[in-house]
Amino acid sequence: MINAVKRDIPDYLLKNGKEVYQGKFYMDGKYVKKASPKTRIYEKPQESKLVRSIAEALRQCEAKDGMTFSFHHHLRNGDYVADMVMKAAVEELGLKDLVVAATSLGDANNLIADYIEQGKVVGIQTSGIRGKIGEVVSKGMLKTPAVIRSHGGRPRAIEAGEVHIDIAFVAAPTSDCVGNCRGTGGKSNCGSMGYAMTDAEYADKVVVITDTLVDFPNYPASVKAIDVDAVVVVDSIGDSGKIASAAARISKNPRDLMMAENVAKVIASTPYFKDGFSFQTGVGGPSLAANLFLEKYMDERHIKMGWAIGGICGPMVELLKKGKVKKVIDVQDFDIDAVNSINQTPGHFEMSASQYANPANKGAFVNKLDFVVLAALEIDTDFNVNVLTGSDGILRGAPGGHPDTAAGSKCCIIVTPLTRGRMATVCKHVVTVTTPGDCVDVLVTDYGIAVNPLRSDLIKNLDDAGIPHVSIEFLQEKAYSLVGTPDDLQWEDKVVAILEARDGTILDVVRQIKPFKI
Repeated sequence: MINAVKRDIPDYLLKNGKEVYQGKFYMDGKYVKKASPKTRIYEKPQESKLVRSIAEALRQCEAKDGMTFSFHHHLRNGDYVADMVMKAAVEELGLKDLVVAATSLGDANNLIADYIEQGKVVGIQTSGIRGKIGEVVSKGMLKTPAVIRSHGGRPRAIEAGEVHIDIAFVAAPTSDCVGNCRGTGGKSNCGSMGYAMTDAEYADKVVVITDTLVDFPNYPASVKAIDVDAVVVVDSIGDSGKIASAAARISKNPRDLMMAENVAKVIASTPYFKDGFSFQTGVGGPSLAANLFLEKYMDERHIKMGWAIGGICGPMVELLKKGKVKKVIDVQDFDIDAVNSINQTPGHFEMSASQYANPANKGAFVNKLDFVVLAALEIDTDFNVNVLTGSDGILRGAPGGHPDTAAGSKCCIIVTPLTRGRMATVCKHVVTVTTPGDCVDVLVTDYGIAVNPLRSDLIKNLDDAGIPHVSIEFLQEKAYSLVGTPDDLQWEDKVVAILEARDGTILDVVRQIKPFKI
């Protein structure tokens, strides 16, 4: 069946009420019943929930073949916990046919890729898939198609019962003996633990894994003891120095700075740029640099940002400390400056991924956003964006909060260079649609600005401000003239990953690349 972004979705995927993507806000006003986890009652007083090892915690939680284990990625490339748990499950308990439901998976989780190849892990549900895991899934080695959801789509699916978590594992920088845990106060601080909150609330069993045991009560707690079954103390849960990536730094590249300045000009031209406006930026170099130029316009007009959300970096923390933004509400921290700020800087608060972006609750924060500035691997002439698959068709990215913030904001701006190396970033058709074009408003490149024709109001705003802009078709043709027309990828019929829209409908599928036929 052809969906609203012109992608052909195999009919066999459309069962048990599953539908294809039919446009943003298709689900608005519909009712969904929330799932209820199976909860064991702890009525007698407990001195402690401490157990000696992860393997013992698995046995206590009655781990079995075929179960779904969940993990969160606040330690990003420095996470040790997911691999430690899977090693204990597979090699000490001999478990098989496991499903990994993670907020994101990457280079820190190569052991899971090995277990996919061995057939021990048969399912992946995640908001991001990179590194060796992305490669083995792209090769068709996973028994069932991976399911990719946004950071809002994931808690929606958990709360609706579409993803049932048997055991949630929480990597906690600090915990007390009964499981009150948080992301600060230890030796492996990660700041916000917003992604772990829904898992802990809806999983049947919850195991907290920490490397810093603190006195009871460990408050304010991100995950509370009322949801926790066992606590394990290990030598180290990860390397917090690997939370930040090279992308999460303000670029000094003149091209990036030029694009960032144009992003700020576009924002300043709209009626939404007024005292108390709300804002989120991605962690790409040009996206972060937009903060610098935006501050200049704020000073000129004597206005302040009301609040900012999302994955938070140092530049936004600096605006908070300067009094240029009144509140920062944080689901994940992307660098040590942000980690050190949460619960320390007045106005810096933690929230769950469901509060942040779940489209099926009664008002996620993204629905109040004025502006979001995001990066892209590719964007096509229908304004569809790809942030999941490379130009070679390999899974190496993450929708994250990209489609959630794009759909919820009043003005979604994509900033990307026209080409990367010898690849066109603006193209006729993206490899995979991760953010639908009906959610994207403006494209800023180093060769010009394009506005989605659906947004005639923004076109007028730019015209009134004297900001030149061109059609996206012009930018696509310019990109092809610089690097040539890309060859079409060749695919097998086998679907290796299903990309859900944030509302749970099927947005796109990723098929096995022909050179990887096995």
